[in-house]
Amino acid sequence: MSKTAQNSSKPVVFVRGPDPNKTKMAESSLLDKPWRKLPKFKAETANKLKEELVDYGPDSETGVTAANILLIGQIGAGKSSFFNSVNSIFRGKITSKARSGSFEHSLTTVYRKYNVKDHNSGKTLKIRLCDTRGLEEEFTIDPQEISHILDGNVPDRYQFNPSAPFTTETFGFIRNPHLGDRIHCVAFVLDGSTIDVIPEKILKQMKAMQSRMNQRNIPQVVYLTKLDKVCPMVEEHAGLMFHSSAVREAVDKIADVMGLPRGFVLPIKNYESETILDQNIDILILKALKQTADFADDYMEEQVEKMVAENGQGRKEKE
Repeated sequence: MSKTAQNSSKPVVFVRGPDPNKTKMAESSLLDKPWRKLPKFKAETANKLKEELVDYGPDSETGVTAANILLIGQIGAGKSSFFNSVNSIFRGKITSKARSGSFEHSLTTVYRKYNVKDHNSGKTLKIRLCDTRGLEEEFTIDPQEISHILDGNVPDRYQFNPSAPFTTETFGFIRNPHLGDRIHCVAFVLDGSTIDVIPEKILKQMKAMQSRMNQRNIPQVVYLTKLDKVCPMVEEHAGLMFHSSAVREAVDKIADVMGLPRGFVLPIKNYESETILDQNIDILILKALKQTADFADDYMEEQVEKMVAENGQGRKEKE
């Protein structure tokens, strides 16, 4: 070992590189102060966040019963695992309702609008997590198909067909969607350990999707997953997430790639190898979901204001 490595006060950790059979050495330190301000990692915080989400509901003026959050991501990034993790928290035990795992092709072949039920209160959250098939290099998602999902034209349980994209002529096409049918916020679920090796084809797909989202003023966030591979200290204690310099660097990188503010990149840890719940993991997931719901509210409020303005303009023109 070199003198530099021996004398360094910063712990040296291994970070998985592009080749899964190799590791590259990177220096990651735990900062004295968190690089992002968050609630304390304790049971009271987790319980408060759960209560806020159980009590959450879109403003009555919108006429919307539940916020629709679309999950988009490369295969294996943890998109379906995020829903399973949220579901586990509110069920009080580890569950696996949506198929998830690391496979060559997307396990999600059906468009689903998942509801989440709180086991303690018996209430169904007024948040729907909408899961679509994972992004792949070989099978690109038709941009117009994404537009139809964003606009609320695609019905729940629609079976994706790569050789026949969803169109206005597809059976089940919702022709006059209401605000409650549309997507109110998009969460890109990205693997924090592979930021530097995201395939160019995947990036192009995401940028094309972002263009359509921006045209509709739909807010976007990033759920950054698998950060335990970036900083092993986080794997041992998820509460150290915002003390890790390696995680902060990953957040900075993906914010630049996606063209989003750093505060819109939300580091989380999905339940994968765990067999029991962990309040630190719960807090990361619940805080991310709460922020996403808040952004969805902003979008719905803006759409209502837009409709009111358009109706007012229409009345003036008739006069």
